[in-house]
Amino acid sequence: MIYSPKVLKHFKNPHNQGVIKNADAIGQEGNPTCGDVMRIYLKVGEKKSGKAKTAKSEPFIKEIKFETLGCAAAIAVSSAMTDLAKGKTFKEAMRLTKDKIVKDLGGLPPVKVHCSMLGLDALHQAIKNYELKKR
Repeated sequence: MIYSPKVLKHFKNPHNQGVIKNADAIGQEGNPTCGDVMRIYLKVGEKKSGKAKTAKSEPFIKEIKFETLGCAAAIAVSSAMTDLAKGKTFKEAMRLTKDKIVKDLGGLPPVKVHCSMLGLDALHQAIKNYELKKR
């Protein structure tokens, strides 16, 4: 299987790998067929948007880390996805797509594209878990 140089770079030196103690939210997804499991940890901040008098507070991803048990593509996707999500508001992070992640990595073999969905699904789950806790 041939991987792009960027996939190999993220695999060999993953960004944002690890655990956030006392995380504000955690999301986890796995694929029983291939055995990949991804866990996403979030620390959440609040950004003010709009004019001073009408400014609304909006949650954003202040810090993000991941733990992934899986193949090179799964680790690279987790690393790239966390880079893309860091600093984004929840709305922006929810708009990330597998195509954006695959493009950012310089492509993935077609049989490995499903790995990108696990990372996004875990991120979306973490965001939803945070929102449920705040209700």
